[in-house]
Amino acid sequence: MSGPNFSNPVVRWIDHRLPVFTFMHHEMHEYPTPKNLNYWWNFGSLAGIVLVIMLLTGIILAMHYTPHVDYAFQSVERIMRDVNYGWLIRYIHANGASFFFIVVYIHIFRGLYYGSYKAPRELLWMLGVVILLLMMATAFMGYVLPWGQMSFWGATVITNLFSALPGVGEWIVTLLWGGFSVDNPTLNRFFSLHYLLPFVIVGVVVLHIVALHRFGSNNPLGIDVRGKQDSIPFHPYYTVKDMFGLGVFLTIFAAVVFFMPNAMGHPDNYIPANPLVTPAHIVPEWYFLPFYAILRAVPDKLLGVLAMFAAIAVLFILPWLDRSPVRSATFRPLFKIFFWIFAANCVLLTYLGGKPAEGIYVILSRLATVYYFFHFLILLPGLSIFETPKPLPRSISQPVLGSGTAGASKENS
Repeated sequence: MSGPNFSNPVVRWIDHRLPVFTFMHHEMHEYPTPKNLNYWWNFGSLAGIVLVIMLLTGIILAMHYTPHVDYAFQSVERIMRDVNYGWLIRYIHANGASFFFIVVYIHIFRGLYYGSYKAPRELLWMLGVVILLLMMATAFMGYVLPWGQMSFWGATVITNLFSALPGVGEWIVTLLWGGFSVDNPTLNRFFSLHYLLPFVIVGVVVLHIVALHRFGSNNPLGIDVRGKQDSIPFHPYYTVKDMFGLGVFLTIFAAVVFFMPNAMGHPDNYIPANPLVTPAHIVPEWYFLPFYAILRAVPDKLLGVLAMFAAIAVLFILPWLDRSPVRSATFRPLFKIFFWIFAANCVLLTYLGGKPAEGIYVILSRLATVYYFFHFLILLPGLSIFETPKPLPRSISQPVLGSGTAGASKENS
């Protein structure tokens, strides 16, 4: 089977021996994409671009960083003060982590709203959850590397959580620490893993894209593509759309990097780590706060740790919890209402995770935690039984070219 006929002889020579250009032509020009994708679908490609930015800046920072408890803090300050454009590279990397999570969280909530986790895309969704877990592990270890007060005490508190696991807990904590306290072996382990895991993420992202191309992208209507009238080539239609989204994203990102680079960080991390002085309020980075709130909402340490991990684990089984045959919330009026309640609940958990574990904050955290699991374990299976969805269009083109829904077309026929 012959591929495309490239005019450039060098490209043609290479492609005959290593068909990378044929592969790119197929993915960009021949790959059929639903014609009704909106800007919420930009965040998948944005996540990939931010991942590349994080890799490049991380490699440069690693050239100047010293993973030793006596020199780590000073090496970061040297990057900021003495390395050419080191301040810019460090701020891009530090704020890039926050923007990576912003983009991925929006990507996940878009998938929740439009039912992108439903058959036949279950494995695609599960690979996405694996990417989220790897991101969390990488970000946590990266937060420890500056070796400031919040880095040290955050590492101490979070790694100590594993001690609650019966039998193996103490062994896991000792393995993570490399000894019996957070010290130089811990910093070396975290630096090594923080450098390695992004390349693991790249590998899982490749699998994620392969799984995506197996059945194609979902779309706002949540119905399957029916022939060429419902699809368009990815390039140039969606590459242009992605470039516009990238321009908006980079504008906002640059504004944060240049004008408010420490807005999403903690001021205590500009104080060198001191094992003898405990900060007044130990908090993780903002993107961990919902899960931190769930952890603290449960009075028992072991149950709190299990609840925190269950908050992510429940996403793996989501395709089997929501049994409704309709994917998109566009045609599910009750699901749409509860989706926005759930989104508000997640924002509330983020807010509560940054507050002291006392008084009304604990009560609200417990209520929000209960609702989080209620949404997945009780509400979604119940809606699958009792909700009456609106009638679906017969094709993606019909709402524009036809008379609207299948029900409406029957009445007019």
